[in-house]
Amino acid sequence: MLNNIKMSIPILAGVLLLIGLVNTLVPKEFFSKIFTGNRALDPLIGALFGSVAAGNPLTSYLIGGELLKTGISLAAVLAFIVSWVTVGTIQLPAESLMLGKKFALLRNGISLIMAIIIAVLTVLATGILG
Repeated sequence: MLNNIKMSIPILAGVLLLIGLVNTLVPKEFFSKIFTGNRALDPLIGALFGSVAAGNPLTSYLIGGELLKTGISLAAVLAFIVSWVTVGTIQLPAESLMLGKKFALLRNGISLIMAIIIAVLTVLATGILG
């Protein structure tokens, strides 16, 4: 376990540096233009961004926290995080080669749709329970 933590430190440091770079170079208005505050459209946009920028769960929490700080809706951030972990647009060529094109496209499509559904249901549940 200690070895895993040691291996994760460079990845986390890189993500934190990348977040700092993005926060410095990308103006806050950029996010407000992309995420309109529309309850139906924002989770879709978040899921699309997450599916393109695939990564591991640990780094998605850091990025999601930063997105929340900029005022992006919880549904959009949740859709981003779920699709970040489950949809692999970047890995699609390799996945198609290994598992078949039809399977890879179907899996990624279902994962994208489920990311949006999970995000919306989670926000609804937190509204009801919270």
